[in-house]
Amino acid sequence: MNVLNVGIASFLPGLASSGAGFTALDWRPPARGNARLAFKAARLLADERVDRANAEAFRRMTVSRPVLLGVDLVRRCIPGLHDPQRRVLLHAGPPLAWARASGPLRGALLGAVLWEGWAQSADEAEALLAGGGVELEPCHHRGAVGPMAGVTSPSMPVWIVADPGTGRRAFCNFNEGLGKVLRFGAHDAEVLERLSWMAKVLFPALEAALAARGPLELRPLMARALHMGDELHNRNGAATALFTRALAPGLLQARIPQEVQLALLDRLSVNDHFFLNLSMAACKLAADAAAGVPGSTLCTAMARNGTEFGVQLSGLPGRWFTAPAPEVEGLFFAGYRPTDAARDLGDSAITETVGLGGMSLAAAPAIVRFVGGSATSALEGTGRMYAICEGEHPEFTIPALDFRGAPTGIDARRVVDLNRPPTINTGIAHRLAGIGQIGAGITAAPLECFEQALDAMEVPPGASTPGSSGRVTGS
Repeated sequence: MNVLNVGIASFLPGLASSGAGFTALDWRPPARGNARLAFKAARLLADERVDRANAEAFRRMTVSRPVLLGVDLVRRCIPGLHDPQRRVLLHAGPPLAWARASGPLRGALLGAVLWEGWAQSADEAEALLAGGGVELEPCHHRGAVGPMAGVTSPSMPVWIVADPGTGRRAFCNFNEGLGKVLRFGAHDAEVLERLSWMAKVLFPALEAALAARGPLELRPLMARALHMGDELHNRNGAATALFTRALAPGLLQARIPQEVQLALLDRLSVNDHFFLNLSMAACKLAADAAAGVPGSTLCTAMARNGTEFGVQLSGLPGRWFTAPAPEVEGLFFAGYRPTDAARDLGDSAITETVGLGGMSLAAAPAIVRFVGGSATSALEGTGRMYAICEGEHPEFTIPALDFRGAPTGIDARRVVDLNRPPTINTGIAHRLAGIGQIGAGITAAPLECFEQALDAMEVPPGASTPGSSGRVTGS
């Protein structure tokens, strides 16, 4: 006798102990057994008009050509943040009030208030934030993205990345490095001094070097970094090295003082994550290009703030669909445990939104030394992501998969039908404000977000019903 077990894991121990042969299939009903939503997903999967809308959103996402134009201060380049009378801080994830903010987000907000000089002590800063004296907005609402807590204030320098074909722009702040940094919620004197150095020394040096060098196309650099072992989220060593090489002539041409050149190059040499923020801005540009296609079920944003995880769909631009932020499984620094960890946070899942990061783990087998898992699981993980995506990226290719294009264009229909959420790799912050990074790991987007988003999509009048297409599959 050979038993075929279809998704009922509780039967497996008995089958194993009986000595009978068996085959176990990992299967669950579509939409986790919600018949109404499963049928809606099926109707949308069978509708050619949705297919055409998704093809157009995918095209827009994959033809985006991000170019690094330069750097500037937030108050001078991000629309709506130039008024010195307004105190505005941008943060990662969907909208959130101070009262519901996670520990690391609170810590980063406190640090930004102190660094801007809006308060003289942490207690004053907390009172100002709790009393509504500072406006809080998602980075995504201003064409920006920020890693982890994502807090971006008016006096901070940001990268400016643009698509010459559309004139669209995206922004991201500078990367501070790992450990005890603002984006992980730390805000002591060391953190504030580093922010000041970045604004007073790093920013003008980069500004001069990029002005001398001229615009830098990021997509070819990112594609090459994928071939060198990066996945452009948690592993950016190759991309940072390539960026440093591209920047070096500009440093010399700009006649920047030697001590400043050395300081900048030293920072680049010890911070493999430096390119992450450029990767995020480039991906934000591509995702925004795909937004606003009527009827499209492709995901154009995934972001988290330590309290909630939110997604947006192309056909429902500007609307957030949220669920509690997930926990992260990973590797912890010495002395820390899972109970110390905050829930997942950051806008850096914008990389997964366009097929990089956790979606392309197969490109970066060495990442498992940082986030856990194995090289084999990285290959298998990327393989599983193709089933929930519209297509393969034409330029971001993965050597370990015979240069197959990265799985790109997360389709909410398929996520719900297969019960298969996108994989995300991420850093881990301490749950309390002020401590900083304590590890890194892998998580997945909550299925609830995609279920809500798909439920909000309108089934076009006269949409065909599932029949002989064979496309409604379950997982």
